[in-house]
Order: sequence, then structure tokens, then C-alpha cells
Amino acid sequence: MIQQGFRPIHPVRNLGLLVGALICVAVFGRPSSAQDPKDLKYEWFRRTLDSLRLEAGIPGMSVAIVENRTIAWASGLGLQDVEGNVLAKTDTPYVIGSLAQTLGSTLLLRKCVDQSYLEINDLVIRWIPYPEPETTVASLLTHSAPDGTFRYAPSRMSALTSVFEECAYRRYPQLLAQELFDLLGMINSVPGQTLSTPTGDDLELFDAARLSRYGDILRRTAVPYRVINRRPVRNTEVIPARIDFAQGVVSTVLDLAQFDTAYDRGFIDPATRQMALSQAYANGKPLPTGLGWFVQEYNREPIAWQFGTVEGAYSSLIVKVPNRDLTMILLANSDGLSAPFALETGDVTKSIFARTFLGTFVP
Repeated sequence: MIQQGFRPIHPVRNLGLLVGALICVAVFGRPSSAQDPKDLKYEWFRRTLDSLRLEAGIPGMSVAIVENRTIAWASGLGLQDVEGNVLAKTDTPYVIGSLAQTLGSTLLLRKCVDQSYLEINDLVIRWIPYPEPETTVASLLTHSAPDGTFRYAPSRMSALTSVFEECAYRRYPQLLAQELFDLLGMINSVPGQTLSTPTGDDLELFDAARLSRYGDILRRTAVPYRVINRRPVRNTEVIPARIDFAQGVVSTVLDLAQFDTAYDRGFIDPATRQMALSQAYANGKPLPTGLGWFVQEYNREPIAWQFGTVEGAYSSLIVKVPNRDLTMILLANSDGLSAPFALETGDVTKSIFARTFLGTFVP
């Protein structure tokens, strides 16, 4: 059986990436000490993000920053619909891809670990039939393979959908809708891209009024684009994903900011939160993950982060600096926030968007 543990998170090992971050900040400039009120810093950050968005060919992007457990600032950049000339806004819904795993992991920790009797080191086969007899719940939450090595595979986490349902005695879409979105006031979030055309199964889970509201949100979702030679081309071939533990969620930066504030205000037990944001170990070897998060350090500050990619369509990024009560959330209607940076290898400083945030707010 893989021995799973958690220890203080490790520093970024590639100093060249940190140098790159400093160069990026130097190139774009920063407000002087005489012009360092928060409103000027946010305006500089907005302009820099918009420049990066244009350089990457991303049509539309929304951003929010949470400070001291409050939504401190948010903005829309570019267009959520190029052909319709519709501006991206702070309440624009996007498909968030595998960033959904952070929502699922948090809810599982709350409902099944804090409030029930699931243990993260439980074998998955204790709860459901599973082809890997020695794989634990923690193994799936931390993306550790059967041999204990790190292997980022959100699709492998889909097994936790059934584990969660078995533990909480309810279907996963209902759990996400009622125990997360409703409870936290995430009013523009939808537990499934396919709910605009509900099946008979969906009709059993949700009443007509709720499905109508979800349909309205899905119709407002940012149009997906492929970027070809830095030009956006509307992607009409995106297949809506049914909800599971690591995909299918539609949300906004404001709703995800609501989630983030709740996360730090006791939505899960403080000890559970600390474990989730700490580096996991498997067979005595460090992993670049906690529970539902990637973890590392930047300038000696612990950070936790997660990303999502829907190829040729959408991307998402959340970066938390827990000791400073600081979080950035980015959503986009192309894959340009994440696809170019190989974030699945576990180093968020490869992302120019993350480096710009960290270089600005975590000097």
C-alpha cells in the first residue's frame, strides 16, 4: 500500500524561472513607491494582464483578486463573444475544466472527512469496486500513481465521484449544487455543461425552475475559441462535458472568489485545510500536490494553485498565497491561460500570468 503523508511544502527548484519572473516585472514596469495605493496597483495589474491577453491571442478573460477573505478587485478583459462584440465581465460564466477538482476535493473533505467517517487513506475499494486494489482516496486526490510516483491525470479522479456519492448518499450534481453553490451563494455556477438539454436523469435530480436557471447561465457562457496564429477562431466543435469530480463545471470569477473566501473562513476544518494545502508524500517521496491543489513556494511564500484546460476552448487558473490571505482567479475563453505552460508538471511559475501576479503582489 502506498504510504501517504503530508509535510511542509517545498521551494521552487528552478531559479531560472524566478529570474524570468523578475525580468517580466522589470519589462512591464511597476508603480513607484509614491504611486503604490491599491487602486493604482490594480490598474497596473489590469493593464499588464490585458497586454498579456492580447499577446496570447486570448479573446476574453475575467479576473478577480481576493484579499483578507474579501473580494478586493475584479475585472473583465476583452470579449466573451467576438462576433457579437460582447464584453467579458466579472459575472461572465466559463467552463473551468479540471479546476473543478478543487471544488470537488473541498466538498469531499467537508462532507465525508470532517462530517462523516471517510479517511483519506481509505482504500478506494472500501467504497467502490476499483481496478487498483492498493490505491487510496489520498492517492487520487494527490495524483499519485499505483507505484507512488506523481502522475497528473484528472480523468483518474473520476472514481472519486462514486466514492463521494457512496459516502454522502446523494448524487454528485446535487451535492455540488446544494452543498457548495447554493450554500456559498455561487449564483452563476452550474453543475454540468449538459444541463441546457437535460436528460430524464437530470429531471430527477433538479426541478424545472432550477434547470431553467441553469439553462440561462449556460446560454450566457463565454463563446469558446481556438487561437491560430494569435487570432481567435470560434470553436463550434466543443462537446459539453457531463459533470464528474474533475470536469463539467461552469462558473465565474466572482463565484470562485466566493468559494475562496469560504475556504479560508472555515468551510472545512482548519486542520483539514492545512493538510489540503500542504505537500503530500507517497512512499516517502515528495509530490507537487496537496489535496486537490498543487503546492510549492515562491519567494519563500507557500502557494497553492490549480488550473484547467479545455483544449481549443477554455482555460482557468487559481493561485493562492495562504499566509497573505491573497488569491488570484483567472478564467478565459481559449486555452491560452494554461496550455502553453505545461502546468501539469507542477510549476506554476512557468505561467507568465501567474508570474505577473506573484511578481506584483508577492515581491
